[in-house]
Order: sequence, then C-alpha cells, then structure tokens
Amino acid sequence: MKKGKEGFYPSPPFLFLRRSLSEELFMKGFLNQIFRLSRFLNIIAGITLTIMMLLTVSDVILRFMRRPIVGTYELVAFSGAVVIGFALPYTSWLRGHIFVDFFIGRFPRGIRNIFNIATRLLVIWLFLMIGWNLFLYGRDLYKSGEVSLTLQMPFYPVAYGVGICCFIQCLVLFSDILKIFGGKYE
Repeated sequence: MKKGKEGFYPSPPFLFLRRSLSEELFMKGFLNQIFRLSRFLNIIAGITLTIMMLLTVSDVILRFMRRPIVGTYELVAFSGAVVIGFALPYTSWLRGHIFVDFFIGRFPRGIRNIFNIATRLLVIWLFLMIGWNLFLYGRDLYKSGEVSLTLQMPFYPVAYGVGICCFIQCLVLFSDILKIFGGKYE
C-alpha cells in the first residue's frame, strides 16, 4: 500500500478511496476480533473432536468386555455437528477449504478481486439463510421438546450452536471482503 499525506490508499486499482489511520486501526482491530472468535470456536471443535475420539475408542474397548457405553451413537452424532459447525469459521479464515482458482488466477488482480467479492457476497447470503433456518429449526425443536431416544438429550442446543457459527462464518467472509478492499487478501 502507498502512504499519502492523510492516510493509506488501497491497492486494488478499482478503488480510489482514502482511509485515515484511525479507520485502518479500526479495521485491523475488527479483523483481529473476528480471527480470535473463530480461533476460539475452533478450539471448542478440537476439544469436542478429542472427546468424540476418546468416547468411540472407550466404547469399542468396553464392547469387547461386553459393557458398551450407552448413548455413544447419539453423543458422536451431536459432537460431529459441533465439530463441523464450530471449525468452519476458522477453516475459512485460514482458507483451508478446497477451492479451484486456476481459472481466475489468469485474470488481472482487479478482475479477481471483483470475482472474490461477488462470491463472498453470495456465500454470506447463503450462510445467513442457513443460520436463520437453523434458528427456526432450533425453536421448533425447543417448542416440541424433541430429545434423543437413549439419553433424552435435547436437539435444540446443537441447532442454535451451529446457527451461531453460520453467522460468525458470515463475519469471516465479510472480513475477507475488507481484506480485499485493503489490498491484504491473497
């Protein structure tokens, strides 16, 4: 980025906006908060995955001794939803998911930025819809009192938790857009 008299000029050629130093610091602080939140959720996902692994191994060993752990299937199913939902924002932040960019990699940076912004906006809309519907589903599960068969655990906390993670995923994608505008993406 080039530094001018009053602030910083963003790198992408299709943007001609100036940002003051205070705006730059605010954006950096916002991005750091989103990063820390997604990392915290990833730690929860990692702990849950470890518990899920220990539970499965213990159940296999105890089944061999004819003393299985009751409700293992339900706990693993709940844990799997937590692991996937809670790991999603951090994985997206690190861009650890699979994406094919050999086609757009041939375009100039400005075209790539437009494409990246458009896809991020579409995915933000998608995750807003998924999160909203998970909240509606969680409300329905709460109202109906639906629980698992063996352990009688309610389903709605998992739906709400994954819904919250979808909204945090939207913040991560919005952060990507801010990084694109700031010339710090890629």
